[in-house]
Amino acid sequence: MAFLRDQALWGLFLVSLGGIAQDSSSSGLSPIPSARPGAQTATTSSSHSLAPEQKLVLDTVRMAVDLPAPNPQDRLRILASAADLVSTVDRNMARDLWREGVRIESELIRAGQKPVVSMMSKGQADCAAAEAFVENLPPDAVIEAEQSLIGAVTSCPKQTLDTVSRKLDAALEKNLVAPRALMAAMEAQGTKAPWSQSHFESAIKSLPDPKANTVEALDFAALYSRMAGEVDKARAEKAGIQLLSWLGKLDNTPERSRAINIATQAMQQALGQEGYRHALQSDVSANAAAQSAVNSRSSRSSPAPATSVLNAIRENGSDQSERLRDLPPSQRAREAAAHGFAAGTSGDKGQADKYFDMAFAAADDVWGTRDHDANAVAVVEEVGEAAAQVDSLNALERAQKLRDSSAQAIAMLAVARVVAGKGLATQTTPSPRRR
Repeated sequence: MAFLRDQALWGLFLVSLGGIAQDSSSSGLSPIPSARPGAQTATTSSSHSLAPEQKLVLDTVRMAVDLPAPNPQDRLRILASAADLVSTVDRNMARDLWREGVRIESELIRAGQKPVVSMMSKGQADCAAAEAFVENLPPDAVIEAEQSLIGAVTSCPKQTLDTVSRKLDAALEKNLVAPRALMAAMEAQGTKAPWSQSHFESAIKSLPDPKANTVEALDFAALYSRMAGEVDKARAEKAGIQLLSWLGKLDNTPERSRAINIATQAMQQALGQEGYRHALQSDVSANAAAQSAVNSRSSRSSPAPATSVLNAIRENGSDQSERLRDLPPSQRAREAAAHGFAAGTSGDKGQADKYFDMAFAAADDVWGTRDHDANAVAVVEEVGEAAAQVDSLNALERAQKLRDSSAQAIAMLAVARVVAGKGLATQTTPSPRRR
């Protein structure tokens, strides 16, 4: 992106911020193009009544959503973040962003992909769009669309509940279970309703292949925990035994142990201690699963806390650049950003700039190998947020210099979130102390 296209225009924008930014004449930021969604819409407040922070957020969102994002998952993530940021400033623009996001979300699901974020789950799409989304959803796609279905049922139960229920019925007939979507539908139907009671049993009977579904263990445990006290004891016991037997076949992971603990606690509450002991004695595999979780809980050690920011503050004053250069890109980006934050908030602008140069360069490296680093988006966001805490406009300029346009948009929106929450930050040199 040519971030030096028009310095004069950006300088005029800085003047409109009321002189908050320092040295605006030397800024290297791009001009602000009209956003494709809602480019001509009016804000909920007149532009004259917007605070400088709101103006910066709104214009940053316009820049971000105007950038190309070839990957639809990236585009969806950008739209979701942008819509959240402008929802209280420009409702019309937010509505256009939601509309585009819901369309992309639907296309991803129909293509068999699970959206990285769900615009539907945020409850901001209008009910007519939610109804059309659910109506056009293939039953085979309920697992990929689970978060979207939850949003539809929660936000627009009158328009979507019957259709969602039919889609879940059709999926269950094919042994496809979306446990969290079922819970949402059960809450809307009423947990004592015949539909909810029968579908609870059907879901537990249709537990998926244990070899490939460890990640779903907690969702099924949560479904059981919610419904065990709503059905009679015989059903609660039978479903609990089936669930524990299934959980016992999963790989031994922390998620599995947590799921077993949730299930056993729910069984004890639903059956009482005596009923719970009797149920476990009746099934060897369920009893073994329950005991394995007890043993895992007693032997598990506590994870080490994340202390990069605290360490950076503690090490502030000594140059850590050489040590940081030897770290893997993801860790280097995060630690350099933490050191940049520590140096910047203590008034050392020169050192902060060095660290943020390193952090954004490392973020570029992480994004370039994102297929091998699942945390690429989080790293870019973390670096952008750290820089924005020190100098919002400088952070925005750095975000625009990232190599990939999607990474640019994600970092820019991270900066905008900080501005929206804390206001504009500017880097100043502290006055010398009087002796």
